[in-house]
Amino acid sequence: MARLELATEDDRHIVVTRFVAAPPEAVYRAHVEADTIRRWMLGPEGWEMPVCASDPRPGGGIRFEWPDGEGGSFHLTGEYVALEPFSRIVHVERMFLPDPRPDNHVETRFAPEGEGTRIAMRMTLPDGQTRDAMLESDMAEGMERSYERMERVLAASRS
Repeated sequence: MARLELATEDDRHIVVTRFVAAPPEAVYRAHVEADTIRRWMLGPEGWEMPVCASDPRPGGGIRFEWPDGEGGSFHLTGEYVALEPFSRIVHVERMFLPDPRPDNHVETRFAPEGEGTRIAMRMTLPDGQTRDAMLESDMAEGMERSYERMERVLAASRS
């Protein structure tokens, strides 16, 4: 059963929350350090990320690429807006599937909870049509698989 919780606030916002069994410092780093991102942000089993660039500073760029298994790929570009180490990241991202999708403004918070971290990600989209398209995609399943993988990666790094 998925532990990821997905909710909508209105026609422009999606909120994703999930508990991760690792401290906020490790979960935050997993969201900004390219070597770690490449190991967990992969979606379904068998995917890979041959291009992973992350420059975690205000104005710094983001680029992630995933092959589709059929000779093509899709990618995400963006930039960091604000970073508060171990507690908050604000960035803008745009997906290319292969055509560009509208910008997604994302605020991710990391709060200590027991022996781990509660992630709360709030996405702000330009309109209800864009929000609905995201909700109809396999986004939630891909995110859950990725967060499961993050927990394994972070557990292995602590042992």
